Amino acid sequence: MAVFRKVLEIFNFTICVNDNVIKVQEKDKTVSQPRNRWIVQVILAVAILAFVGVSVIPIIGAFNNTPPSNQNTASTRGTLPSSDQKSKLEDEVRGYELVLQREPENQTALKGLLQARLQLLSQKEKAEVKPADIQVVIEPLEKLAKLNPEQSEYSVLLAQAKQQIGDREGAAQAYRSILSTKPGDLKALQGMVSLLISQQRPEAAIGLLQETISNAAQVNTIQPGSVDTVAVQVLLGSVHASQKRYAQASSVYDQAIKKDPKDFRPVVAKAMLLKQQGKDADAKLLFDSAAALAPAQYKDEIKNAATPSPIPNPAASPAPALESTPK
Repeated sequence: MAVFRKVLEIFNFTICVNDNVIKVQEKDKTVSQPRNRWIVQVILAVAILAFVGVSVIPIIGAFNNTPPSNQNTASTRGTLPSSDQKSKLEDEVRGYELVLQREPENQTALKGLLQARLQLLSQKEKAEVKPADIQVVIEPLEKLAKLNPEQSEYSVLLAQAKQQIGDREGAAQAYRSILSTKPGDLKALQGMVSLLISQQRPEAAIGLLQETISNAAQVNTIQPGSVDTVAVQVLLGSVHASQKRYAQASSVYDQAIKKDPKDFRPVVAKAMLLKQQGKDADAKLLFDSAAALAPAQYKDEIKNAATPSPIPNPAASPAPALESTPK
C-alpha cells in the first residue's frame, strides 16, 4: 500500500475557491495538492466536499514535490547526488523489468516498477516531461488495475494518466469501468466530472451526478453506505457553481443540509458560495455554523476559509488606457 500513498499524492483531487484552499480527505485517506485554474478542494466523508468546480490534478502536476514512499528511499534521496540517484533508480527499473519478463503478473515487481518510474519522472522539470514518459507509468498501472479490480485507486490513477496524455476516451473508459460496479466511488465520480467539464460538457456532468443521487437509495439498500449521498450532492452543487448557476447550487446545498443537518460539508460549501458572491455577512454565519459542526481537525481550516478576501486598493489599479474610454 506504500505505493498507493505515494501515487495518491501525485494524482490527487483538490478544490479551491478563489484563494481559499482546504485539504482533501476521504475517511482515513488523506491526499492534497494544488492545481492550476479553478478547482474546488474536497473533503470527502468527514470533510469539506466543496464548490466552484472539481478537477483532478494532471499527472505531472505534483511530480516535483513527490515524497519518497519509504525510509530507505528517503535516505537515498537525501544522501545521493541526483545523477547517482537516477542511476540507482534506473537499475531498479531494469531489475523489476527482468522479474516481470519471467512473472508478468508479479504485483510486488509491478508496484516497485511503478514507484521507480514515478521517482525518475519526478526528477524532470515539468516542461521536460513527454507523453512517452507518462506512457511508461501507464503500462504497470494498467496491469495493476486489471489485477486489482476491487481497488479503484489504480483505475483512477490510470484514467488520470491517460487524460494527461490526451487519451480522453481511454480515461472515460477507466472511470466508467469503476462506476459500473461502484456507482458511488467518489474519486471516480470526481474524475469523470472533471473530464466532462474539461470537454465543455457540464450538462453531462450534472446528469451523471443527478443519476447517482437518484439511484443512491436503491444502491445503498443492496450495499449499505456505498453512496455518500451528501458528498455527491455537494459535488453537484460545485458543478452548478462552476457554471455560475448560483441559485441551483444553493438549492442543492440546502437539500444536502436538510438531508443531514449535522453534516458540516454542505454548510461549508454554501458558505463558500455566498462568499464568492460577496455576501460575506451571510457567509460568516454559515462558516461559524460549520465550524461548530466540524470535527476538531477541520475547525481551523474552516476559520481560515471564512477570512474575508482582501479588498483591492483602487489607488493601486492602473488607469484605463485612453483608447478604452467610452466616447
